[in-house]
Amino acid sequence: MTRKPNGRSSIYLGKDGKWHGWVTMGVKDDGSADRRHRIGSTEAEATRKVRELEKQRDSGKTDKPGRAPTIAEWMRTYLDEIAPLKVSDRTLESTYRPKAEHWIIPRLGAHRLNRLRPERLDAFYAYLGQQQLAQNTIVQIHRILSRALKIAVRREKIARNVCTLIDAPAVEDVEIEPLDADETRDVLDVAHHQRNGTRWSVALALGLRQCEALGLRWKYVDLKQGVIRVFWQIKHQRHRHGCKDPHACGERLHRYPCPEDCPKARRTSGRKHVVWCHPDGRPIDAGQDWDEWKELLRLAEVDKDARVHDARHTAATLLIEQGVDISVVQEILGHSQLTTTKGYTHITATLSTEAAARMGRALWG
Repeated sequence: MTRKPNGRSSIYLGKDGKWHGWVTMGVKDDGSADRRHRIGSTEAEATRKVRELEKQRDSGKTDKPGRAPTIAEWMRTYLDEIAPLKVSDRTLESTYRPKAEHWIIPRLGAHRLNRLRPERLDAFYAYLGQQQLAQNTIVQIHRILSRALKIAVRREKIARNVCTLIDAPAVEDVEIEPLDADETRDVLDVAHHQRNGTRWSVALALGLRQCEALGLRWKYVDLKQGVIRVFWQIKHQRHRHGCKDPHACGERLHRYPCPEDCPKARRTSGRKHVVWCHPDGRPIDAGQDWDEWKELLRLAEVDKDARVHDARHTAATLLIEQGVDISVVQEILGHSQLTTTKGYTHITATLSTEAAARMGRALWG
């Protein structure tokens, strides 16, 4: 068979006794034609491979020409250069990077981006399940990998995100531990005698997020009018490497200072301006805030393993129990969608009893 004109797919029997197919997929970065080659033992096999390439081309799902990066290479590019633009330093260093380095890269890192197959991911998640990881940890790992591959598709490193081709790990419901009214009063009684105790009054009454409460500035508080405006959050930045080339020094994760580093105390723009802080004006660290919350629960003899974020659930639940309209609760919590607010409220014994009493009055007086 003779070759087809330029730009057309061609299939022919070569001198080596095999069938060869060529498909024009597009144009390379240098302006030359991107021609892909496929080989088959039979004409039917070569034709099938050519048709697959043409289908990819026509659907816009074409891999970039040349060597695709490995999963390990791309994950580190994503973590070092792309994720920091959207993800906080704290989340990046406490969640994204450890899970990528400990699980994704060791098990999948050697695979090329464009060679990762759905069955390989199925095996990967089955392996994670055998490591006694919490289900939500496996979900986090899946989401981190999927986000990295999603960016790879956008940047035309690969044609598809293989994470979308499998049944994603299911999210395990996290038990929410809102406090009831009596428990809340017990906590506030203890907090009343502590420095920065009003931080928990605001958390349990208005449902401020931790970063919002710790970052609240005095200029956003009007004590005369009884108004708090939540416009600002505090974010603690991770350690910044002192070398011009962090990788050259061998400390890839940037967790420890190099000999060339000049140790300096980390400062934040909130110093001496935040409402709840250390005596010298330094903002309170999120970890210390967590410890103080747990100590409050212990001193108040609240027998619940409630998280700091459960104070937000408590505020929503208590507001609903007081008959506050859910749209008002939405505004207080700062939710953009009402469905989000509904997820923070819970059917309690108080609400159920009141509902039954109202129905009784309606039917039997």
